[in-house]
Amino acid sequence: MLLKKRIHAFIELGSFLSQFSNKEMIKKPTVKNNDLFFDSFKMLITRAKETNSWFTEDNVLFAIESWSILLAKEKLEKWLSTYEIPNTAHKRIAVIMAGNIPLVGFHDFLTVLISGHTLVAKQSSNDKHFLVLIAKYLEYIEPTFKNKIIFTEKLENFDAVIATGSNNTARYFDYYFGKYPHIIRKNRNAVAVITGQESKEDLEKLGEDIFRYYGLGCRNVAKMFIPKEYDFKNFFQAIFKFKDIINYDKYENNYTYNKAVYLMSLFKLQENGFLMLKEDSSYSSPIASLFYEYYTDLDMLKKKLIEEKENIQVIVSSIDIDNSVRFGETQNPQLS
Repeated sequence: MLLKKRIHAFIELGSFLSQFSNKEMIKKPTVKNNDLFFDSFKMLITRAKETNSWFTEDNVLFAIESWSILLAKEKLEKWLSTYEIPNTAHKRIAVIMAGNIPLVGFHDFLTVLISGHTLVAKQSSNDKHFLVLIAKYLEYIEPTFKNKIIFTEKLENFDAVIATGSNNTARYFDYYFGKYPHIIRKNRNAVAVITGQESKEDLEKLGEDIFRYYGLGCRNVAKMFIPKEYDFKNFFQAIFKFKDIINYDKYENNYTYNKAVYLMSLFKLQENGFLMLKEDSSYSSPIASLFYEYYTDLDMLKKKLIEEKENIQVIVSSIDIDNSVRFGETQNPQLS
């Protein structure tokens, strides 16, 4: 299949997904000749929570809209222009996908197929329906994708591996797949660098970086670096708009459990009824909690973040630090 055909197919997919970018647009299909896929996809959205209770309609729609934007013609062509991609490729790429947030495996799905290879995917049980229907849609609009997309529970007959998991599972991946060309991803989290000069709007946007997907994504801010004597009052006031998150049962259960663990361990906490702040040097905080660490020298902190970049997915800050993004942008990555 020619590269231009692969690109066109994903552009068409982006148009299809754009119909679900907000609740008002779910009422009827607007892309021609896709009524069957529209109804099936709509059903998956409304029933996603039955399979994975973290997959609320709001979060599913957010993920879908994000990908519909990225599959625009100009974005795809700009991204691909930095690579030399052949029209044909014959490798079988095994992909072990995570399932922590909706469509988290889509980038691997896209990169394998757009480069012309065959995808052999082992999906997480937490997110195993959306990509199957997306694959069927791609095969419908571009039949040459047939036999290029394989979903399986048992990985075999592959040439390279992409695997995503925890630090523990990564050791097993290294053991089993080390002899193949591979990309193996471990735990990472986003961090925020706070100067104390942030506006209320900045801190409100930081709330989106913390609470989107209930904090389950690798791009969710799980830790803040703050200056000594930082006053948390402005932070708590700014994120108050997210207070209703505690009304979601699974989040509330995690909040209650983790608070009990912290209190029994006699840890010092600051909390506002829906988020706990704990001073901790770790990067990965439990659901409904946010770690923080003080710094006294910004240049020393920048050096520390570079040295520990293997633990960090993205940095969010109002100042430029090692390719950082602005507040509110951690869940809006570009294709690159």
